[in-house]
Amino acid sequence: MKSFLTGIVFAAALISGSVQAADYPDQAVTLVIPYGPGGASDLAGRALAESAKPYLGQPVTVMNKPGAGGMNGARFVSKADPDGYTLLLARVGMALSPAVSPDSAVPWDSYTFVGALEATPMILAVKGDAPYNSVEELIAAIKSSNGSMTYAASGATAIDGFTVQSLLSDNDLDPLTAATLVPYKGGGALATALLGGHVDFLAVSAGSLVSHVESGAMKALMVFAPKRMEKLPDVPTAAELGFAQAGKVTGWSALYAPKGLPEDVLAKWSEVMKKVSTDETWLTLAERRGSISTVAAVDMPAYAAEQYNLFHDMAQKFGYLPAEK
Repeated sequence: MKSFLTGIVFAAALISGSVQAADYPDQAVTLVIPYGPGGASDLAGRALAESAKPYLGQPVTVMNKPGAGGMNGARFVSKADPDGYTLLLARVGMALSPAVSPDSAVPWDSYTFVGALEATPMILAVKGDAPYNSVEELIAAIKSSNGSMTYAASGATAIDGFTVQSLLSDNDLDPLTAATLVPYKGGGALATALLGGHVDFLAVSAGSLVSHVESGAMKALMVFAPKRMEKLPDVPTAAELGFAQAGKVTGWSALYAPKGLPEDVLAKWSEVMKKVSTDETWLTLAERRGSISTVAAVDMPAYAAEQYNLFHDMAQKFGYLPAEK
């Protein structure tokens, strides 16, 4: 009799689990944006929320949780219940920060990698009246300047610092001394610094620079992106020009969840993401942001590992971390 009752309980549990799986989601899903409103990550998150809703069958509610270079929001999601109702709009910082600051950042592999969303190109640019018309000419000028040429970035170990440093390293220049970093906060301030002639060049988010390039106030020499930008079809990528490290550096967004996400929930999101990949709203908004959609086109677990290793290796090579013995 006992074994019979045990069998009934087990069968009931299986049925209950199946019903729960079929019912996901039965309420709104929260998408945590680990940066403030109005930035690239916020725009990407809101575009995903809008595009995914028809296929998910429930609203996606955006929650901005900025601070600590994106780590506040990342930590919040990494510690949430892995039930599919709390997700993270991940950025390149989720791989870069732990690669450079392992003691203070959330480990890069503390998540379930749901899928890639977009590449957000970075543009290497100079002022419109600068005498440089190619990357080669700019590098030649840097080599002859003895460190006096300057570039703007939000920080030495931020993505826009690594864009320039990787390029310098690829050209056998010291990434920390061949050019002088001048720090500014925010894409608008970085662009203004170049436009005002306060720095010689920069390599920052395309969203902050495209309008200035189109107006002629800036010249784009190269893009850090997996392929050329539609808005700048004549500007080559770093990979095209043969730069080994710089060719792997770009901004990106992805969808992460807490570690241990149930397979059925992951499968549901995989189905949603496939539909989002061809969704007109998503593609239109991505183009408007100057982004390249990578939904359903990238093996996100492998890419996240590759990006972590890229920045970790560069952090050691450039002297931000001690070399491993």
